[in-house]
Amino acid sequence: MKLHSLACAMMLAGLAGCATYQSKPLDLHPTMLDAVPPHITIDTSKMPLPELRSHVFDPSHGLDMTDVAMLAVINNPDLKVARDDAHVSRAQAFAAGLLPEPQFSSEMDVPGPPVAGADSRAFNVGLSWDIGALLYQSKQHEAAKLAAKQTDLNLLWQEWQIVAQARVLFAQNVMDQQLLKVQKESQDLLRSRYDHTQEALNKGLTTADIVMTDLTAVAAAESQVHTTEIDLNAKHSQLAALLNLSPSVELSLVGPAQLPVLDDAKVRAILPDLASRRPDLLALKAGYESQDQTYRAAILQQFPDFTIGINRQRDTSDVYSTGYVLNFNIPVNGNRGNIAVAVATRQKLYDDFESRYSAANRDILAILRDEPLLQRQLREASEALTKLKDASTHAQAAFEAGNLDELSYATLRSGLLAKEIEVINLKESILERHISLQTLIGSDLPIKTETQD
Repeated sequence: MKLHSLACAMMLAGLAGCATYQSKPLDLHPTMLDAVPPHITIDTSKMPLPELRSHVFDPSHGLDMTDVAMLAVINNPDLKVARDDAHVSRAQAFAAGLLPEPQFSSEMDVPGPPVAGADSRAFNVGLSWDIGALLYQSKQHEAAKLAAKQTDLNLLWQEWQIVAQARVLFAQNVMDQQLLKVQKESQDLLRSRYDHTQEALNKGLTTADIVMTDLTAVAAAESQVHTTEIDLNAKHSQLAALLNLSPSVELSLVGPAQLPVLDDAKVRAILPDLASRRPDLLALKAGYESQDQTYRAAILQQFPDFTIGINRQRDTSDVYSTGYVLNFNIPVNGNRGNIAVAVATRQKLYDDFESRYSAANRDILAILRDEPLLQRQLREASEALTKLKDASTHAQAAFEAGNLDELSYATLRSGLLAKEIEVINLKESILERHISLQTLIGSDLPIKTETQD
């Protein structure tokens, strides 16, 4: 009975280490915050990008672009779910590393009607272990570890994406506020001009077609203001949602919405190292390597799966015996189905990586192609704006002195405000591309120094 006692002792030892159930009721209250916590602290060492790790987070003076990005990383609800996925993947890797459990079997036979020589109860106890699984268990464990690595890298990539979204929404909110201010100035100017032409019409000093033209311009300006107000409100709600804040929270956004000028040559020099910088590409590489290990495990699983064991038994005639067990499956199919699936899946992951890598290079090169064009347009628009401001200053003096009619002055002011709107839109477009590029190339942007300029 030593084998039986050993098995019972092993079972009791296993039961002693069993986990116990821990309840976790669902929280049926919204988790979004009604305000930015004034004394919130952020562990910068856990930030996904170097420029975030070196930034001092201080919301007491408002949120700048980097503050918004850091708050999004720690508070975004989608990232919380992604971190849970990473925990699940690590737990699966841990489970895949555990060895197969030994199997204990026990059987007892009670003699029926009295039979000569059969006066004892028969029993059979055995202990066995699947050693065939050891042939491919290491490959399955390695595949699970690489899958967990892939999940961690996907989480890092998602954090980068959230940082980019936070920066873009910060820029859009700041730029839309500037745009709305300029549009309201234009609206006020056009409304003032309409009021004067309406008064002139009442006095018979102008014609109705001029008044109607001014009224149409006022209506168009009001439509622009209304569109921007709606857009600004929507962008505010999107930013609040990204930060897991209530839409009613008023965000105090401070600081400039801008990034330095890019160094085109340095960005192009980074392209060959893109696969070692981008978390999404590294994640695809880890996924491919994980599937390669799964393929190797499938190759090993085509061989017989052996189970060995030992048993101790007694028959009804009180005769004891000890035996050995050897079980294995006959590989008629040779695991060809699973091997075919593993090969096809690996090919798909190979093509996924190639496609993503090519797309990453195309996206970067497209932004670099747009950069000189947008910078030229911004430079020309800024130069024109400077000239219009100078002309507006002289025109205002001439208008106040009675040397310039109101129509000419209003037309010049309208042109000035339109050019200001164009400059704001160009700056926002350039900034959004820089933010996108910062994500596409992997964090720090190669920028031009003053000596390069």
